[in-house]
Amino acid sequence: MLDVRDLRLQYGGIQAVKGISFDVQCGEMVALIGANGAGKTSTLKALARMLPQATGRVQLNPPGEAAVDLMRLPAHELVAAGVALVPEGRGVFARQTVLENLKLGAFRVKDRMLVNERLENLLERLPRLKERATQLAGTLSGGEQQMLAIARALMSGPRLLLLDEPSMGLAPIMVERIFELIISARESGVSILLVEQNARLALKVSSRAYVLESGHITLSGNSAELLQDDRVRAAYLGDAIS
Repeated sequence: MLDVRDLRLQYGGIQAVKGISFDVQCGEMVALIGANGAGKTSTLKALARMLPQATGRVQLNPPGEAAVDLMRLPAHELVAAGVALVPEGRGVFARQTVLENLKLGAFRVKDRMLVNERLENLLERLPRLKERATQLAGTLSGGEQQMLAIARALMSGPRLLLLDEPSMGLAPIMVERIFELIISARESGVSILLVEQNARLALKVSSRAYVLESGHITLSGNSAELLQDDRVRAAYLGDAIS
């Protein structure tokens, strides 16, 4: 679904991403893990065209359709191409209601019946949001806002979902619910690239992962195997290696 080759990004005199290459297969969840400052968020922002100075090849390959060169698209056209970003910090429209936020997620969808079907489906799966449908998004808890941000992205019907730190600052029970939603999206066929500070959680829910250090990919492979890798355990999982 996503093919990234030699992605580079420099801004503010700093080379944040140094020629990385990776891919996400159709219907797969892939994790990017690494320490703060490793370049994870910069990578997602580059893919989402929020940092247009990035260079390299980034191609979306929907099955049975022509490939899309994402590097040629401005940020506002990515949703129409099938790419949705849930940014770090949630980014909900605080002065709009939950329902209005969700409908804004489908602003490019012309079929009103499809919009209503997606809305009904999401609200049935997310009773907390359904209960708060008329409540201003800015009054929700952090976990509820994160749930809303992901649901809003799903309203666009994405082929590829980019998630930046979905568990950050949330209580364990809310993290569990957020990841139930993420896993459900992947099971429905959405391809997912997950940036997550909680490396153990990221490796448990993804099928493959890449380790980013100082803008370079230093390790990659099957997530279950990386969970047992001594270097990963020592650096990111807090496990002492004897």
